[in-house]
Amino acid sequence: MGTEGTDMTAGRDARWASLLRQANAGDRAAYVAWLKEIAPVLRGIVRARCGGSFEDCEDIVQTTLIAIHEKRHTWRDGDPVGPWIYAIARYKTVDALRSRGRTRTTGFDGTEDAVADDTLGDPTATRDLDRLLTQIDPASAHIVRRVKLHGDSADDVGAATGMSPGAVRVALHRAMARLTQLVQGDTPRDGGGPR
Repeated sequence: MGTEGTDMTAGRDARWASLLRQANAGDRAAYVAWLKEIAPVLRGIVRARCGGSFEDCEDIVQTTLIAIHEKRHTWRDGDPVGPWIYAIARYKTVDALRSRGRTRTTGFDGTEDAVADDTLGDPTATRDLDRLLTQIDPASAHIVRRVKLHGDSADDVGAATGMSPGAVRVALHRAMARLTQLVQGDTPRDGGGPR
């Protein structure tokens, strides 16, 4: 990469660090702006690594965004933001591919150590996520919790709820889209449930 590309990356990382610093201090507008900037980059990373359908990639992007939301307190001010989010995206992509039984593998460049310890929880992030999930219908929130937070398969959730696995995946995709809209401030409270 030439110096122009390095300068662009450094400038972007400085902007992301500033926005994340403000977001972690409680600035909602900075948080929304940061999410809008990193989401397209995450989509590119996920598409390049998983090569799946748009829906598969978008599910992984949404899972990655939730993980970043939950772990944003673990970013150390002064560290570059880019490698931190890239590591989380790689981890979530590999995890999703492994859980779906795919054999495609991707190389790591050594920054995977920057992924925060999953055993450490942030009570603020948990509270924020719980509050966010109360803004969608209970059935959708239950599906999100089971699949995205507990790692249950669509088959398991379908068996427990009386839905087909395909209906669970559709409901999950819709719920994730609603949550994304809520985080970005694009939609009011949604009472609609899975169809």
